[in-house]
Amino acid sequence: MTDTADDTPDTTLSFEPLSRAIGERYLTYALSTIMNRALPDARDGLKPVHRRILYAMRELRLSPTGGFRKSAKISGDVMGNYHPHGDAAIYDAMARLAQDFNVRYPLVDGQGNFGNIDGDNPAASRYTEARLTAIAETLMEGLAENAVDFRPNYDGTLEEPAVMPAAFPNLLANGSSGIAVGMATNIPPHNLHELIDACQAMIKTPAIEDDALVDLVPGPDFPTGGIIVEPRSAILDAYRTGRGAFRLRAKWEREDLGRGNWQIVVTEIPYQVQKSKLIERLAELIQTRKVPLLADVRDESAEDVRIVLEPRARTVEPDMLMGMLFKNSDLETRFSLNMNVLIDGRTPKVCSLKEVLRAFLDHRREVLLRRSEHRLAKIDHQLEVLEGLITAFLNLDRVIDIIRYDDNPKRALMVEDWTLTRPKATSEADYISPDTFGTLSEVQAEAILNLRLRSLRRLEEMELLAERDALVAERADLVDLLANEAKQWKTIGKELATIQKTFGKGTALGARRSAFAEAGETQDVPFEAMIDREPITVICSRMGWIRAMKGHVALGSDVKFKDGDGPRFIFHAETTDRILLVGSNGRFYTLLGANLPGGRGMGEPVRLMVDLPNDAEITDLIVWRAGERWLIASTAGDGFILPSDEAVAMTRAGKAVLTVKEGVTTALVKPVRGDHVAVIGDNRKMLVFPISDMPEMGKGKGVRLQKYKDGGLSDAITFPLEEGLSWQLEGGRTRREPDLSEWLGARATAGRMAPRGFPRDNRF
Repeated sequence: MTDTADDTPDTTLSFEPLSRAIGERYLTYALSTIMNRALPDARDGLKPVHRRILYAMRELRLSPTGGFRKSAKISGDVMGNYHPHGDAAIYDAMARLAQDFNVRYPLVDGQGNFGNIDGDNPAASRYTEARLTAIAETLMEGLAENAVDFRPNYDGTLEEPAVMPAAFPNLLANGSSGIAVGMATNIPPHNLHELIDACQAMIKTPAIEDDALVDLVPGPDFPTGGIIVEPRSAILDAYRTGRGAFRLRAKWEREDLGRGNWQIVVTEIPYQVQKSKLIERLAELIQTRKVPLLADVRDESAEDVRIVLEPRARTVEPDMLMGMLFKNSDLETRFSLNMNVLIDGRTPKVCSLKEVLRAFLDHRREVLLRRSEHRLAKIDHQLEVLEGLITAFLNLDRVIDIIRYDDNPKRALMVEDWTLTRPKATSEADYISPDTFGTLSEVQAEAILNLRLRSLRRLEEMELLAERDALVAERADLVDLLANEAKQWKTIGKELATIQKTFGKGTALGARRSAFAEAGETQDVPFEAMIDREPITVICSRMGWIRAMKGHVALGSDVKFKDGDGPRFIFHAETTDRILLVGSNGRFYTLLGANLPGGRGMGEPVRLMVDLPNDAEITDLIVWRAGERWLIASTAGDGFILPSDEAVAMTRAGKAVLTVKEGVTTALVKPVRGDHVAVIGDNRKMLVFPISDMPEMGKGKGVRLQKYKDGGLSDAITFPLEEGLSWQLEGGRTRREPDLSEWLGARATAGRMAPRGFPRDNRF
């Protein structure tokens, strides 16, 4: 049996390394993302999806003065004819073009629910309707006049514009944002009036400096307004390099309520901040008391923005409160600038303000030349037709005879050698010779044959002559325009001036919305200035439940605790105090007196307020005072002098101060009083040495205070040596030891047995 298998290699297969195959395909995907999705074109400021939406709406004849069409119809046409992607993505892009809080100069006029500044999504496309806006039409002026190139759509059945003619610098006017592969873009919106002023300046002085441009375009103009507080030097640097950022704050005012009461009203919020989330963040600041002066926030917005902020007290200036809110909420944001755009629709580049405007102006010149050449060709064609019609009127009898009797009148008209039987006195530039005309072209013969009988009147001939003269004059102007670059730029300037007059600062749409101001120094407001100063009694149980009772309650009064729990710390403080919790792990945690739970219940576990580990205990609670010095020591007998300012940390994690090893904990933290230190160990040996022998540190392990063979540190205290030591005896009596020479020694020595009568718990 013979083998009939075909051993011919399959030519449809290709063999290449996997790394190269993946690399080439990923590069193709990356380029497609960069050029066809994420980055806008510097010439018209549009991405392909936006360009296709506008073109499809133009094809549907959705003019600003016409009727609306269902958004589902529009997104369906865009998807079926030009943009083969999901209709949800197309509708989202179209809806954004209609949102006046997202787009500075909306390109789509929406009817229905297109979302709001709270962050609510638009209604489904079957419920909303849309049409073009007047300013969107100016982006497409000249599409029918060969102003730009067209390219086949995705399936080759239709054509779409590669770029819009763009009568105004849409890229900067409306801004853009997008994320591609390995690059991104983020451009804020600007004021159109100012952009056209900058374009006119560049037409007049092509080598204009960046400083002069920034004088004309001082910064972005956001659709939601706000106050730009970025310094001019930073703005200039951002526009010069194409990268930077702008600080934007909410606009607010103090509203007087009478009798000394006032509230703050926010009327404009930063760009792209959702109002509902901003309200949630402000409410969170109230709940966590991160800004204690803020008592309440209300959203009284209707068509405009009105957020009411109520202060908790009148002891602070509104500027101080707003400074805290700017620091802790989205009432102040930072908008990044990254002008990464496609130059000529192909090359991604981070451009300066001047380069972006230059790309737009060069595009406008090309559009002007192409439209002029298109118009010139139309005029030449019309003049050719008019020449034939005028010849027919001057030889009307012969033309009628040919049409009436000739079998092939078109051919007969074209071979006839026409003469002007009734020459007309015309200018030297006239296309018709006073003596002879010659033969007719096919276009002229066709036009003569298509004449209506009613046109064979004297008045019509005069109208043809007048039209010809007007076209001849227009043609001369176009020829002069195409040959003179200065006239071209002058014409572009006039076109921009017309746009500026229609959509400039004199209109409701074109008036500047974002203002400029100096940021000033945001000072850290003292906590004491933020709240009312009131006395409290702080109570902390053995199980770590903490509370604050109003007023200074007697420290010996009965206080209720949970079953199995009891008192551990009780002391007087004030609502403005910072209370330091010393953990056995060597960390200090800061609690605010005003933030402690009230004293009506049992309080709250302190571990819910700070990140104290479960295996760590509370060593001490201390009312913080500025400028104090504390003696801090571990159970191993190591310690140092700690400045109180080094112990504060306004975070849940606290601050690491005393370094302790495994099995060692924080033994004590006591204020420094006097010039000597007395230390006693578990072995009841006591040592007294000068406090000057101890280092002053912000954190660390410290130095050895006393030497032990067994056990560790039990207690320590600082005191003036001349006053001696005193301690409490049973029965409430006090004993004092004035002469401590027997226990004086060098630091880190063992010491001697404690004096007779010293407490058995080894506590001073």
